[in-house]
Amino acid sequence: MKGDRAQIQAFWFTVINYLGTAIGIFSTILIYPYGKTFYGKIGFIDSAAQILFPLMVFGAGHALIHFYPTLSHNYKSKLISFSIRNILILSVIIGALIFAGGFLFDQEKYKYLYYSFPMAIALAGIELFKRQAANIQRISIPTLYEKIIPKISLPLVFILVILGPFNETSGLILLVASFFLILLLSASYVYKKSDFSIALNHQELFSQINKKEYFTYAFYAFLASWGSFLAFRLDGLMIPLFLDFSDNGSYKIGVNLASAISVPATGLFTIYAPKVSQLVKENDIDTLKIKYRETAKLLFFIGAILSGCIIIGIKTFFEILPSGEELMASLPVIYVMSISVLINMGTGLNSEIIAYSKYYRFNIVSVLGLVLVNIILNLYILTQTDYGIAGVAFASLLAMVLFNTLKLGFIYRKFKILPFDIGYLFLFISLGLVFSLTSFIPDFENLWLTLIFKIGIAIVLSLFIVYKLKLIHVYNQWVERFIG
Repeated sequence: MKGDRAQIQAFWFTVINYLGTAIGIFSTILIYPYGKTFYGKIGFIDSAAQILFPLMVFGAGHALIHFYPTLSHNYKSKLISFSIRNILILSVIIGALIFAGGFLFDQEKYKYLYYSFPMAIALAGIELFKRQAANIQRISIPTLYEKIIPKISLPLVFILVILGPFNETSGLILLVASFFLILLLSASYVYKKSDFSIALNHQELFSQINKKEYFTYAFYAFLASWGSFLAFRLDGLMIPLFLDFSDNGSYKIGVNLASAISVPATGLFTIYAPKVSQLVKENDIDTLKIKYRETAKLLFFIGAILSGCIIIGIKTFFEILPSGEELMASLPVIYVMSISVLINMGTGLNSEIIAYSKYYRFNIVSVLGLVLVNIILNLYILTQTDYGIAGVAFASLLAMVLFNTLKLGFIYRKFKILPFDIGYLFLFISLGLVFSLTSFIPDFENLWLTLIFKIGIAIVLSLFIVYKLKLIHVYNQWVERFIG
């Protein structure tokens, strides 16, 4: 029964993620280009909030999942209460620091942190209740709130501000309020399903959990999550500081569209993570190598088709859209970030293998290294060159290449396995030839015909060649099952 519930929850989790992505893409190409300066401000606020909220959670979400199953009902309630209390205390401290910083920094851009701070509090609470929902295998409803409400509230706020009924301040307040709505709905749902009570005395909790072990685990979880947010959200903070909010809007549009490529990877990583954990713990390196190569090829195959279609068709697609002229500034970012996402997908289960091994601390080192490289490259490009947002995208690409190369080298050193084999090479060459040749097909007068024909030819050839060459075992199984 529990297994059936988990499968149902996983199914709806995937559906909701795809629905949220679809709404986001629609808004990105048809709404946000008409107010890139305002969208850039929202991107700045969101990036700051995404960096602040892990400081407030400080690993409590991961610790909740780690320690929760070992406790009795009463102590489970105390663990949840303890986590909430810590978030509130850290939020007060961070809020005081932000307020004090207002006297030291330029108010013109610093003032947007006053929107980021309450948004971060809401995100911290949402993160905690989402982890608790995972504990009780009720993740689909909180995911629905988290993924869908912002995708609706943001374009709604955007339209209200751009068309005039709201000024920017009112719009941003409404946007922040939408995150507190998610928090309220998530907390209410999890409270009903978990049936926990708020406790004021938490001393008894540490008779069941070693206090040092709790805070050590939470600290490492915090470093990993915060480093990850810093690595992938820092651009949205740095661009407005050296360029302007309109550039940040163009950059965020490009990143949003390129990031859609990675959506299939989320499901595959979720499916394979428990298998990887088990194989690592059993030291079954031979089977781990097979799964490592299998997922790397499959993810590269999916990512290459999606990124290839974007690269050969996105400019034509923009020319068709009424918002196309405003979107053109995002093209270099889309091209570069698509390759970056493809590289991250194509190297497979790097992070999962390291995370579930005794070498899990290396993930923290590699992520913090990525942050450092990203900061140095971005500072150089934004202050010493005139490459603008295209240069920032190249900096992210270079950092991602170094990041994954470092993890590949580490895994090979410790486990003597790599995700690449001769089949991967043939896959790379085959897909590279297909999309290279397709890009040389002359355009038709009708742009829709050009777009459909080129992308259609590329997809059909890719699927056919990979199937005939039997380069991906699981893909051939799917095709044969479908045909059968």
